[in-house]
Amino acid sequence: MSNVKDEITSLLELSGRIGQNALLTQASTGNTSVKLGNVLWVKASGTWLAHARQHNILMPMDLEYARECVRRNVDPAKKHPSASEDHPGPSIETALHVVLPHRVVIHVHSVNTIAWAVREDAEACLAQRLAGLRWRWIPYVPSGLPLAMEIERALSGALDADVFVLGNHGLVVGGPDCAAAEALLWEVERRVATTARRAPKADCAALERIAHESGWHLAGNVTVHALATDAVSARILAGGLLYPCQAIFSNCNTPAVFSAVPCPQPGEASESRHSGRPFLIVQGCGVVFSQTITPAEAAILNGLAQVVRRIPADAPVRYLTEKELADGLSVEAYRYRELANRQAHSLTHAMVRAS
Repeated sequence: MSNVKDEITSLLELSGRIGQNALLTQASTGNTSVKLGNVLWVKASGTWLAHARQHNILMPMDLEYARECVRRNVDPAKKHPSASEDHPGPSIETALHVVLPHRVVIHVHSVNTIAWAVREDAEACLAQRLAGLRWRWIPYVPSGLPLAMEIERALSGALDADVFVLGNHGLVVGGPDCAAAEALLWEVERRVATTARRAPKADCAALERIAHESGWHLAGNVTVHALATDAVSARILAGGLLYPCQAIFSNCNTPAVFSAVPCPQPGEASESRHSGRPFLIVQGCGVVFSQTITPAEAAILNGLAQVVRRIPADAPVRYLTEKELADGLSVEAYRYRELANRQAHSLTHAMVRAS
């Protein structure tokens, strides 16, 4: 029993380290797991890896039952008895953790990896950078069972593969223990690292005027302003949606909400013109947030700013298709967003009560 407790503690500590790194995970994105005997301990849906040190984000699943679900083409995450409208079940990516043979699995939304994974030539570019590693390219498929089945097919041709780059999605690594999996994660990160393009500073005076005259307020993280001040980033954003979380957390399946708007003139009611948006990208000025924006939405937007500044101006960008967006924006995806927002608020309130 003590060994199981130690293994879970190790995974929680690893999860916390990963979750605190905004270049690896944003909000509730990413998930981790460990297989202990016939039990799969996997992150609960909507929980934040960053909160792993404050409370246990892992939940147990019968591993053989989960494998049988996959064999019957059933998503094990949807069959868990704890999954309900008000309580998180296991991660939406549980099936991925089930099909991988590795004892410890880490799935992250690495901004460096995604900056490559949204390119038409991603596989060829990554082949050079990841040479010597046991890796596989996984073309985009929706999260959950479809992704797990695609990874299982990739494994059939390379049983020793322990690195998987997911098109328009992220990165998965596996290892025999937490230390090995984390070391592999950092090795991949070292190889795919890119330098973010420098962006002009935000026009804080203009943003403060907009905030004063309306219900918006300045974004707290200065990085996010690059969405408006960097012309290359703005052009990339206007072309389409890059990955599912961008759509899920903005509640929009078109690039419209990410298209920059002209800076409103003094006295112009920008709030009413763009009501319903969680944020406003003001052309050449920066970004303002609505009063209702959630911590999860803000974190995803900050991650997006990190991604697009790492995509070269001449890169052939591969956007999600309408069908892929429709398939990805399921009821489960929006429930996941609500769980992520709820988890963030509950932890914030708990910390306030404890202070």
